[in-house]
Amino acid sequence: MADLPRHFAEAVKLEWLEFSADAGDADSIYVLGRGPALAIASEAALKFKETTGFMPKPFPRLHGPVALVGTRFPGLALAARDAAEGSVAEIADALSAKGAIVHITSARATRAKPLPFVETGHPITDALALVLPFYVFVEAWSRSRGYNPDAPANFKKVTNPVIM
Repeated sequence: MADLPRHFAEAVKLEWLEFSADAGDADSIYVLGRGPALAIASEAALKFKETTGFMPKPFPRLHGPVALVGTRFPGLALAARDAAEGSVAEIADALSAKGAIVHITSARATRAKPLPFVETGHPITDALALVLPFYVFVEAWSRSRGYNPDAPANFKKVTNPVIM
């Protein structure tokens, strides 16, 4: 815990420029995560929706929706250093074998393109450190597509309760 501020400071400096270039002007993206990284994949999918207006979905495994993934389809595989890392790498490689352009936060993949990441020494905090370079990426990518991530369309920061 004492090292988290240092790890997070390192993580926020990471650049995912190659992923940004490969994502290009995509209309959707496959976001993959398992274990603690599934929550981060869900957060990433939400931020894509809020800041770019398209509808990616987070997935914990390879199943039916993978049929949507074809040649040059972008994918983001978020893998922490945990028991799920190997299976995330396998799925990322399987998607890459289909022609998708998948980037992964792991050195264990053989086909998917590696993204820089910070190891914190614990699976939970590893997953948290993955979201920081993602935030830097998605803000820049949103702006490059003509969106203002600080003022998403039709987005309210205050939730009004429904009165019955």
